[in-house]
Amino acid sequence: MTWPRGGNDSGGNHSGGNDRGGNDSASYQQAVVLSVGSNLGDRLANLQLGLDVLGRGGLELRAVSSVYETDPVGGPDQADYLNAVLLAGSSLAPRDILARCAAAEAAAGRVRTQRWGPRTLDVDIIACGSVISADQALTLPHPRAHERAFVLVPWLELDPQAVLPGRGPVAELVADVPMAGVRRRPDLRLAMRGADAPCS
Repeated sequence: MTWPRGGNDSGGNHSGGNDRGGNDSASYQQAVVLSVGSNLGDRLANLQLGLDVLGRGGLELRAVSSVYETDPVGGPDQADYLNAVLLAGSSLAPRDILARCAAAEAAAGRVRTQRWGPRTLDVDIIACGSVISADQALTLPHPRAHERAFVLVPWLELDPQAVLPGRGPVAELVADVPMAGVRRRPDLRLAMRGADAPCS
């Protein structure tokens, strides 16, 4: 799926054609779905820092979900996470978007010492238009997104018609994942800087 630059679409069917289809990248952006999470330090501040960094240069944030507190999945014993999903538009190549995600994690002081271990900030690309790629550096869509309620629930909140490329409608995927470990936190909010008000 592509969005005209400056449009106000905060979602849509992500299984449509994402390649720019001959359109000038200065005029069209593809839809990008990102997941952010934190379970070290000031978790909410870490998520907000992630949004702020991601919103600078090449990624136009369109919407941010409510904040959810979630049980850790896999890895060692660790504290609960705060998670949210972002919808963005970008004319960047997927690897360049990945670099923006790494920059956000670095800004929050993330140090990678243990797979699936605790982290100050984790930013994952869930989907980039309808790109399906098995590239070792960046698998798209995210290979475990269809199993993760902490991704699917906030994504569905933002876009009831969302489709995970290669997997199907998010509304159907949600029905097949355990929901007990995902709790919406209405007392916590993230802001898209420059917006008139925080999004929830």
